[in-house]
Amino acid sequence: MSEKKKRYMLSEDDIPRRWYNIQAEMPVKPMPPLNPATKEPLKAEDLYPIFAEELCRQELNQKDAWIDIPEEVREMYKYYRSTPLVRAYGLEKALGTPAHIYFKNESVSPMGSHKLNSAIPQAYYCREEGVTNVTTETGAGQWGASLAYAARLFGLEAAVYQVKISYEQKPYRRSMMQTFGAQVTPSPSMSTRAGKDILTANPNHQGSLGTAISEAVELARTTPGCKYTLGSVLSHVTLHQTVIGLEAEKQMAMAGEYPDVVIACFGGGSNFGGIAFPFMRHNFTGERHTRFVAAEPASCPKLTRGEFRYDFGDEAGYTPLLPMFTLGHDFMPPNVHAGGLRYHGAGVIVSQLLKDGLMEAVDIEQIESFDAGVLFARAEGIIPAPESCHAIAATVREALECKKTGEEKVILFNLSGHGLIDMASYDKYLAGDLVNYEYKPKKA
Repeated sequence: MSEKKKRYMLSEDDIPRRWYNIQAEMPVKPMPPLNPATKEPLKAEDLYPIFAEELCRQELNQKDAWIDIPEEVREMYKYYRSTPLVRAYGLEKALGTPAHIYFKNESVSPMGSHKLNSAIPQAYYCREEGVTNVTTETGAGQWGASLAYAARLFGLEAAVYQVKISYEQKPYRRSMMQTFGAQVTPSPSMSTRAGKDILTANPNHQGSLGTAISEAVELARTTPGCKYTLGSVLSHVTLHQTVIGLEAEKQMAMAGEYPDVVIACFGGGSNFGGIAFPFMRHNFTGERHTRFVAAEPASCPKLTRGEFRYDFGDEAGYTPLLPMFTLGHDFMPPNVHAGGLRYHGAGVIVSQLLKDGLMEAVDIEQIESFDAGVLFARAEGIIPAPESCHAIAATVREALECKKTGEEKVILFNLSGHGLIDMASYDKYLAGDLVNYEYKPKKA
């Protein structure tokens, strides 16, 4: 009997040299972001006061399908890439499914998640422009830790606004950011006008990604030599994350298989787009017919229950108007432990793809997500981040359906991060103290 192969790795030479820009090849291009003051389509230079200029150009680039990865960025990718593609034999056995389940293990990065894939190039472009300080928001802390580390690599000072409930729930994420030298502030805070206004209206506000974005954008706009960086939602962030899917494509070929279904958790869209978009380009040509499934929290269901319209990306209304599926920029998500998914809207690209029926979305209750995460940990030996548990839960659903039908589908999901700094969440789950939160739309 031949030995079963578990892990597929690429050589350093096979690490991608270009990012894939899906905007250039989408059947229907995304609608343009709008300047909130003029309602005119946004130009790259409109974003220059907030972001590094090259990132602004990448954001609105709908012409070039491939963007070169700077060699200095690619060299830093080599510290942890390629990441393994893993056949989940243990999970398959636990489920008794004929499906072939694979996962891309992004938890092996120095920060324990996929977020570093974009933090490194964003910090690089800021340094190249002569920026001295960067600021950002973070929910669960994976992005904040990644940006803090990347800033340190390029000699930049970093200030991070962390969603207050996550700041309290995940103290070790805060410690990671501070270890790399970042200043970490719980959001909403009294250090910005946006934070003061929010706390004045609601003194017990526990924070959201929209709130933290407002504070970070305000700091960037009012501080000389400072630029804002973002961990998800925007198109240039997802562009950088396509190294995930581009590697997975080569690794699936090594395994002699191709995914029938690609799954990832969904907050703003960075890890979903990162693994899905490189495979999706083959659907555009008719060469393949893969399904793409985004798994979001049932308590924050912008894809499954949101409205497609122009909305702000932050609570205070500092950002451009984005065409997105949204619950409203003032929506206050419940305090679920998947802090990275507590965001009111979806990225522009994903919103257009969903609108056009080129992908699907499912919502997952908090307890179902942890049920799946613990099952995966016991079967595969990796404790997943609460965010990643949503992708695993959607995978379990697909695999159990295959068990009913007898189909040997190939399922690929993105393990976007590990949960070793989220054990307080698992403590609550194991003690039976976790609850499901009902989605409560904001009253008109």
